[in-house]
Amino acid sequence: MAKVTMLNMEGKEAGTIELKDEIFGIEPNANAVHAVVKNYLANQRQGTQSAKTRGEVRGGGRKPFRQKGTGRHRQGSSTDPSQIGGGIVFAPKPRSYNYAVPKKVKRLALKSVLSAKVQDGEIIVLDELKMDAPRTKEMVKTLANIGAEKKALIVTAAKDDNVVRSAANIPGVRTALVGTMNVYDIINHTSFIVTKEAVEKIQEVYL
Repeated sequence: MAKVTMLNMEGKEAGTIELKDEIFGIEPNANAVHAVVKNYLANQRQGTQSAKTRGEVRGGGRKPFRQKGTGRHRQGSSTDPSQIGGGIVFAPKPRSYNYAVPKKVKRLALKSVLSAKVQDGEIIVLDELKMDAPRTKEMVKTLANIGAEKKALIVTAAKDDNVVRSAANIPGVRTALVGTMNVYDIINHTSFIVTKEAVEKIQEVYL
């Protein structure tokens, strides 16, 4: 098991914590991570794009100009895609981009990115993260104390409105719960900040 030094909100050492190799110490699987990130981004797409085909645009009916003698190519309809104001070939229509990825692949991808954060030294474990009230300045000070990068993901075991609201207005900082964190958010943020309680819950849920 890997041992990681815990910090308090002042940035001082507050003991160590053991991270289970089954979750935080595996060999990262790039293929699983790519599949899950691709799936996540696809599922975020609205799929509302739409354009008209030649059968849907206004116009058509009579032949736009005579067949011969004009010096132009023959044309039978003003709705043809080659005409200005004509329809679109293979026009996009509203559709769903959602598709599923096997649970085993999702679990492997999550363990892979968590392990990568440990290997790269980008995981920061806090003994606790508590705010008496929503204070952005206090959160900024805490992030500076623990040496977090500008893009940071804060993961807690249970929802704390004070923590969420304190981090809400800081550019590049995002909060999540153990049950809502995802592979894309973890790799999209340089610093992975997690509380001791959250680590214990992760090891309990994903072991």
